[in-house]
Amino acid sequence: MILKNKSLQAVQSPQAYAGQKQEQDVAFFLRRAFKDHPQVLVINDFKFSFNDETAQIDHLIVYTYGFILIESKSIKGQVKVNQQGEWTRSHQGNWFGMASPIKQVELQQALLLQLLSHYRSEILGKLLGFKQQGFRLREWDHLCAVSSDAIINRDTMPKQISEKLVKTEFLVDKLNEIMNLKGKFTRLVNFTDTRPDFSQDELNSVADFLISHDIDKYHSQTQCEASEPLVSTHKAIEQDEIVIDSESLQQAAKPQPVMQLQEPHPPYQAPQNNVAPQLKLLCKHCGESADYQPMYGKYGYYIHCNQCTKNTPMKQDCPQCQSKHTRVQKRQETYTLNCQECSFSQRVI
Repeated sequence: MILKNKSLQAVQSPQAYAGQKQEQDVAFFLRRAFKDHPQVLVINDFKFSFNDETAQIDHLIVYTYGFILIESKSIKGQVKVNQQGEWTRSHQGNWFGMASPIKQVELQQALLLQLLSHYRSEILGKLLGFKQQGFRLREWDHLCAVSSDAIINRDTMPKQISEKLVKTEFLVDKLNEIMNLKGKFTRLVNFTDTRPDFSQDELNSVADFLISHDIDKYHSQTQCEASEPLVSTHKAIEQDEIVIDSESLQQAAKPQPVMQLQEPHPPYQAPQNNVAPQLKLLCKHCGESADYQPMYGKYGYYIHCNQCTKNTPMKQDCPQCQSKHTRVQKRQETYTLNCQECSFSQRVI
């Protein structure tokens, strides 16, 4: 199941175009393989913050047994990795050093594990009612998906790096090998597979938590309908050994016309006095407005009232346009309600 698609951006440099194309190609293969798979949840272009650190994961897979992080890398030419794990790539007959994408995704994985572990009691339930479940013993894997036309020199490459480096068209095969998914009945009777697994409710809870922590507030919810990966034509721009169509690049950089959709009702008109309506977060059971604790659970953020010990969702209708299409997002200790209809945004805690 695809929870978030790759967000397209207007790019101008050949390097940026090639990088975005590679991420789109990877997203295409993931969509074709897992868009209808309930046990495999895909989040493309996931950016999050925790403990004053920020990370961006090109493609994140959450599945029954754990997590797989994928770093997309556009490489045309040869790539080598020596026994010290140092990467080099070729360009017009010359060799240049490059940062290790494996090290990069390892740092992203470490921060993601810290985030999930910090909120484990709010995301996962307790095993047999008393033992708190966690994330450290889940399966954690990471891969680097490189362009299909890259030449990979595996003869001198360390085995542990070669196993994590895969061309785009072979990515799904590698993922299926890593995940080794089984049906529910097979999991119950197979005693040789000792991997701890998420229930479907826990899997959905993890996904809801991650989406709520995505920094991109207004990412597109519509799945890309492209039927094939982007293919570059062979015209006369070549830089860093990336061949692209110069006319397409110039066209992509221009502002594109916006399709006008007929509104089912007139758009909301803001009050002339420009005074933003104020949000009031109260316990819906006893009306308490101060003595509560913000928490996160299966259905999102909520407050736990210390007076009546009951819970109230933070999510509410937009006070400006009354839309129900709102989201609560957390930044450190601040909780904000954001409306996806009129862009209203206001702190609730």
